Amino acid sequence: MFLDLDASGFAKPTVGVVIAVISSLINGSTFVLQRKGILLSRERGVSYLKNVVWWSGTLSMVVGQIGNFLAYNAAPAVMVTPLGALGVLFGAVLSSWILGEHMNALGKVGSVLCCGGSVVLVLHAPASESSVTSQQELEERLADPVLLTFMLAVVLMLAVLMGWMVPRYGRSNMAVYVSICSLLGVFTVPSSKGLGLAARHVFGEEPRDGHALALFLGLLGTLGAGVLLQFFYINKALESFRCDTFEAVYFAAFTCAVPLASALVFRELAALTASDGLAVLCGVTTVCVGVALLRMSQEDTRTRQKTD
Repeated sequence: MFLDLDASGFAKPTVGVVIAVISSLINGSTFVLQRKGILLSRERGVSYLKNVVWWSGTLSMVVGQIGNFLAYNAAPAVMVTPLGALGVLFGAVLSSWILGEHMNALGKVGSVLCCGGSVVLVLHAPASESSVTSQQELEERLADPVLLTFMLAVVLMLAVLMGWMVPRYGRSNMAVYVSICSLLGVFTVPSSKGLGLAARHVFGEEPRDGHALALFLGLLGTLGAGVLLQFFYINKALESFRCDTFEAVYFAAFTCAVPLASALVFRELAALTASDGLAVLCGVTTVCVGVALLRMSQEDTRTRQKTD
């Protein structure tokens, strides 16, 4: 089999890490190629849907998402998510080479702080094996009032962002698109992992009950809708903002949101110790400083462009 399974039927984390590294590098090229296609199409006065470069970036996104799906089902999210930093750094190199988007000193420091802080944040959240290992346990978790309240709050925030914030501030404030795409990750990543559990009952040798197919289709629909919305708003962001800046801030926000969702659904995080709590606080602070520096770098670049 493609995934090396252990005696309990779960893929070894090492396989998930390897897949995640490859997917991160592929994902690092996605935003660069899509932005390049958007800029080329804008010069020619045509839709980027007709541009080959944009479609190559889209294909990279599809391949990367498939890799992410496999990685999240092969290893805990707290191990897989930090590896996205490799994609951010690789994307920054490609952005400089292909798009000519050269970061100033503030931008470079901010990008490194975003990546470093995100990695520290996730690595110091103490990981434990998921206690949700079957379809029945997953259904019980999805019916938990605390989890339902959390998901409802996320849906309401997404509704406000999409319905009110995007039309008013989308073109001037990158945080609007970053927030939308990151909050959608609250649904896409747990859905990816949940599909792995549900698929064993629908297509595997494990006993199948009447809820298995409904759960599988529900998770598949949630994952599909979330990925399509992310795809749409990422491209909206790339129409207005630099690729390297958006990717770094998006990774930082996504890394903060996904482990929380995964922890609530799959109970992957144990109680924080005092030292881990301090490390997490430092990680969050580092990410915030990095985002602030990237924002300052972006404003400085716009000011210079207007002056020139």
